[in-house]
Amino acid sequence: MTEDALKLLLVEDDPGLQKQMRWAISDYEVFVAGDRESALTLFRSEEPPVVVLDLGLPPDPNGASEGLATLEAILRHNPGAKVIIASGNEERGNAVRAIGMGAYDFYSKPVDIEKLSMIIERAWRLYKLEEENRRLTRSSSAPFAGIVTGDPEMQRICHTVEKVAGADVTVLITGESGTGKELLARALHDASPRSSGNFVAVNCAAIPENLLESEMFGYEKGAFTGATKQTIGKVEVADGGTLFLDEIGDMPLSLQAKLLRFLQDRVIERLGGRKPIPVDVRIVCATNQDLQAMMQSGEFREDLYYRLNEIHLSVPPLRDRQGDAVLLARFFLDKMNKQFNKSIRGFSDSALAALNGYNWPGNIRELENRVKKSIIMTEAKVISAEDLELPEVEGLERVPTLREMREKTERESVQRALALAQGNVSKATKLLGISRPTLYDLMKNLQITLKD
Repeated sequence: MTEDALKLLLVEDDPGLQKQMRWAISDYEVFVAGDRESALTLFRSEEPPVVVLDLGLPPDPNGASEGLATLEAILRHNPGAKVIIASGNEERGNAVRAIGMGAYDFYSKPVDIEKLSMIIERAWRLYKLEEENRRLTRSSSAPFAGIVTGDPEMQRICHTVEKVAGADVTVLITGESGTGKELLARALHDASPRSSGNFVAVNCAAIPENLLESEMFGYEKGAFTGATKQTIGKVEVADGGTLFLDEIGDMPLSLQAKLLRFLQDRVIERLGGRKPIPVDVRIVCATNQDLQAMMQSGEFREDLYYRLNEIHLSVPPLRDRQGDAVLLARFFLDKMNKQFNKSIRGFSDSALAALNGYNWPGNIRELENRVKKSIIMTEAKVISAEDLELPEVEGLERVPTLREMREKTERESVQRALALAQGNVSKATKLLGISRPTLYDLMKNLQITLKD
């Protein structure tokens, strides 16, 4: 579909209404059908993203069976289509049923042209936003599977990961809880020459302090009460691969000293052992704490900090990642539709506005949990802001129409060419690559006049 062909399918069997509505929506390339068969033929051949559908179609003009069957077939062919239902007051129950089946919205007859135009424009804006999100998901320049982003800062971080993956340097990843720090650590490992080795994760905050040393470095039989056999520690298990130390800020000072010694010498000793064991491992650390403040207060060793911080990645919170909340919500929806054998088609415009407007204190982890719960609990075909348990906000941010964007670009180009040509029309036409009559037509349409 080209920029100039904003296709819309009008399914209406009343010739008078057809004429009236075609005139009202003249900004679109309108295809008209009067029954289910011709509507579906046009829909499959032209693939219009927006459909205005009267439920009362022949051979059941006084009922809704044909209209609902048409709706079902349209959404089966293209679940992303925005179908607007025409409904009389006596058909309101059927209109609500259609919304439950996945229709975008409905309007009441007799037709209020201004209201219908507004609904169509909203449907188009939502469709374009969803298409852009799908395009970003498909063509995201993030180099790793599983990292879904269209945000420029996150893409820069992903490219940094790609660059340093092959260099055997220690990486420190900072950011709020739930921002995907472990995912980036795994991406570093997968893109590195160590990818065939183990990726071993240790959560320093989840293991009791008195067990963390033995968990990290292992122990010999008899090293302490209950040590009935030799046990290999996480560092040794990661030999040849990557050791990911999550929540490094929670590591006790006594163990920080031993980790620093290992980073300097690359050898360990198991608890109760005397034999030094060389280990070849890459260290990646993550924390949601301010390590520099902890250094100042004496809670984190300064020498260890500089050993760990050879490369620093600061992951932005979800609220600062432009458009990523919707991208990720769609990613989780597709994933969980398969996981829970569901067929939910997408998010309502209220849900999209809520996803974009919410502050996300729990970041991606909170988003995933909200989407999962809504998929499990909802009985509708489209997830609403209420399903996500998010506060509703004012509608979607207004997207300029294609006509407005085209006029803006044309005006700027014509004005710039005339300025460079110092008002000489012949020179301006050469700069623009158009004929003199075309330039005069543009100036007339855009209300641009030459200054004396």
